[in-house]
Amino acid sequence: MKLLIVEDEPNLSSIIRKGFTENNHDVSVALDGTTALDLLWNHHFDVVVLDVMLPDINGIEICRRLRAAKNFVPILLLTALGSTENIINGLNSGADDYLLKPFKFLELDARVNALSRRAGQVQKPNEIITIADLQINSKTKSVTRNGDTIILTAKEFKLLHYLAINSETILSREQLLDNVWNINFDMNTNVIDVYINYLRKKIDKPYETKLIHTMKGLGYVLKL
Repeated sequence: MKLLIVEDEPNLSSIIRKGFTENNHDVSVALDGTTALDLLWNHHFDVVVLDVMLPDINGIEICRRLRAAKNFVPILLLTALGSTENIINGLNSGADDYLLKPFKFLELDARVNALSRRAGQVQKPNEIITIADLQINSKTKSVTRNGDTIILTAKEFKLLHYLAINSETILSREQLLDNVWNINFDMNTNVIDVYINYLRKKIDKPYETKLIHTMKGLGYVLKL
């Protein structure tokens, strides 16, 4: 599981990171809200453990910004503020769970695992994804548009599929490299642009309605 821990108290963040790392999870840590948002815009995480009280952007605001951007990564809020009003405020901002400080790591671990399981059940992709007249079969790895069979390479299919499961969401080059190629962002590579061009020739060029859009300075989006 790929986790992001957002906690400005170094000792606590270190303890949490150590616990999850020992459980064989891939853990990133941010000590402030700005760093957390930068990581979240550019990388995929399975669960975010987010402290409410941060030195710059608080956890509630981070939740709101993520949900407004249609980023539905599971979020568990950590806070010492245990009033009913504070808990409701956190959940209404888009958080999925709430854990009061101080806490035992075993409880945090159990809650994170539960969030991951629920996310897997809720967000399990449909076998067939349909966007306008484009159909993508996740099981057979086949693609059709307007009834025409479109032959894609394995990497082209993986890129198209990732764009499709995130349709109407702008995906940066960093996100595409991280999730399709599984490599860190390299400012000198144009592999994303090359493969987007390959897809456009097969998916868009023969048809009047274009589905793959470039968002200048931001990335790409698949939408009608």
